Amino acid sequence: MTTHAGDKIRLLLVDDEEGFRAAIARRLAKRGMAPAQASSGEECLTLLDTSPMDVVVLDVRMPGMNGIDTLKAIKTNHKDIQVILLTGNAAVSDGIEGIKSGAFDYLTKPVEIDHLFNKIKQAFGMIQLEEEKRQQLAYREKLEKKMVDTDRLAALGTLSTGIAHEINNPLAIINEAAGVIKQILEAPDMAQLPRQGDLLMALDKIETSIKRAGKITQQLLGHVKKQGPRLATTDMRLLILETLALLKGGIKKKQINILWKTEEKEHMLITDPYQIRQVLVNLITNAIHALDTNGTISLSIHETPAYMILGIEDDGVGISSDNLGKIFDPFFTTKSFDQGTGLGLFVVNKIITGLNGEIEVESHPGQGTVFMIKLPLNSGGMAQ
Repeated sequence: MTTHAGDKIRLLLVDDEEGFRAAIARRLAKRGMAPAQASSGEECLTLLDTSPMDVVVLDVRMPGMNGIDTLKAIKTNHKDIQVILLTGNAAVSDGIEGIKSGAFDYLTKPVEIDHLFNKIKQAFGMIQLEEEKRQQLAYREKLEKKMVDTDRLAALGTLSTGIAHEINNPLAIINEAAGVIKQILEAPDMAQLPRQGDLLMALDKIETSIKRAGKITQQLLGHVKKQGPRLATTDMRLLILETLALLKGGIKKKQINILWKTEEKEHMLITDPYQIRQVLVNLITNAIHALDTNGTISLSIHETPAYMILGIEDDGVGISSDNLGKIFDPFFTTKSFDQGTGLGLFVVNKIITGLNGEIEVESHPGQGTVFMIKLPLNSGGMAQ
């Protein structure tokens, strides 16, 4: 429940006796309250659907829907509202039943106005107390989550160091072996070797992939040892095409349609191409996983005077509203243990914010997901 201006109590009086109701309203108005009025339980519930209230003063004995039934309906549909029951001297049992049904208190008629006034303030104080408890609980949960994330990131730092070491060692061996093979193939006595050019081209691809894998391990260590971006003038459309080529196996397997929503031209941006490639690989891979056969991935590039906006959209399974706010959290994943680590989108968000950019996501279950990445056209002035 949100706090309203000035903490003024929003009060509703419900009684079928118009004269009594109006008299109570006038006397409360002299004490600074401005109560709304309803003449029946049905009118009360209708009014509550359109006009939020804090406290309802409710007569028990009314024709049609009586006060107890009205109270139960209020507690079902508006659980934060506090209800004070008014009952006749001969119907104290109704007040007791009301307390059992969730009423804040009950008063007997004829009611003493100052007593009613104080009881309304007490009921509102209970609302404020409950709101404070909720805020404290939310803050504690947020703090506990942050502590858990910090512990996870500390563990991830240790894990990352080990992973990078384990990956870099075989990469170095592969790189050295590729270099030896290349020297042999380029020797004069190998000039007549059949398909020598194809073999050398394959070795070039191996060396390029080794460098790319090395960059990935550096990014993996980025949260342990902060590294500034390596800026270069980059054609974003070409970078996306290169990423699609890397992922062509998954695209072809599912017969995915690639739809470009931008004109064929250069879209130049000063940024870190290695980090942006990692972002694109993660987002397009996620889109592939979200699609069935013959699904569509739509790609767009839009430029403003200061920014370039990249769009990656799929018409796949979508993300539930419950999960949408968690997708950038470390280790959060809806995939099975062997299919996802929950780090992909966490790394994506870290990279984009590190480049002074922004990332937004919109998704609807069964309709698909769109990621929008906003990057400054010239990141040269960013803080290192």
